[in-house]
Amino acid sequence: MRKTDHLGGIIAFVTTSQLGSFTAAAERLGLTKSAVGKSVKRLEDRLELNLFHRSSRRLSLTSDGEKFLKSCQTALDILENAEVELKSHTTKPSGRLRIDLPAAFGRKKILPLLLEMSSSYPELFLTVTFSERFIDPIEEGIDLFIRIGELVDSSGLVARQLTTQKLILCASPQYIALHGEPKKLEDIKNHKCIVGFNDNKPKVWLLKTEDFQTKRFVPPLIHEFGDGDAMLASVLAGVGISQLPKWLVSKYIASGELIEVLAKYSNAEIPINVLWPKGQQLLPRCRYVVDQLLKAAEHSVFD
Repeated sequence: MRKTDHLGGIIAFVTTSQLGSFTAAAERLGLTKSAVGKSVKRLEDRLELNLFHRSSRRLSLTSDGEKFLKSCQTALDILENAEVELKSHTTKPSGRLRIDLPAAFGRKKILPLLLEMSSSYPELFLTVTFSERFIDPIEEGIDLFIRIGELVDSSGLVARQLTTQKLILCASPQYIALHGEPKKLEDIKNHKCIVGFNDNKPKVWLLKTEDFQTKRFVPPLIHEFGDGDAMLASVLAGVGISQLPKWLVSKYIASGELIEVLAKYSNAEIPINVLWPKGQQLLPRCRYVVDQLLKAAEHSVFD
């Protein structure tokens, strides 16, 4: 007998254990009571163990049977998860996807992709929220979420890095004309700085040093905004100097609407991850979206 034929005996054993009788297991499996009993008996003979205490009134597991049941259930769960994983790549994504995105990056880079997916699969429904704070996805009913920055506590999460966000310091020509251009880092203390703000604390600037290390720098806190679009608008309006992601400002620098300053400190990188709860099998719609985002990242869509 091939080892793969043993699976029938294991399924008969697990089903009988769960339902408490050969009769109920036979009905569930679409077999005769005799066939189920014989399948379990062959399994016991092969193991040289009694898995059940048998009496005319009841059927119960032996101590060996209890241990074996746990192992069998784990193995069957693995097989079931493998099937779900395979189907997730072949089944059309459908149902409601609840995803939480960082504001500016989410609107400009992720939302267009989600809308494209929804157009391709009309049975995929979106619930999209925007926030910067770190969340508990199970508590808040979120399937996937994307966050920018180092993950402080992701022990209960699975994280897949999509890309890294490169940061540059910039200001408008009007601002530079009025206040001058900083030539060294120490000059920043004499300038108006615009910084991000979330989790009730301002962000520091991350600067790339000459030896390719990243150092943290606390600029003068003149203006604080909790949204990347608001920071961009204020820099374009000539309010001050800010550190912003390259994907957000590159077209304005190319057009001359913004000027890069202290360029030698540019291109510090921070990760952008897509996350979901650990130990939770991804539904096909979630797996599809994660795969599409990773594919987009491979084609530098997020740069």
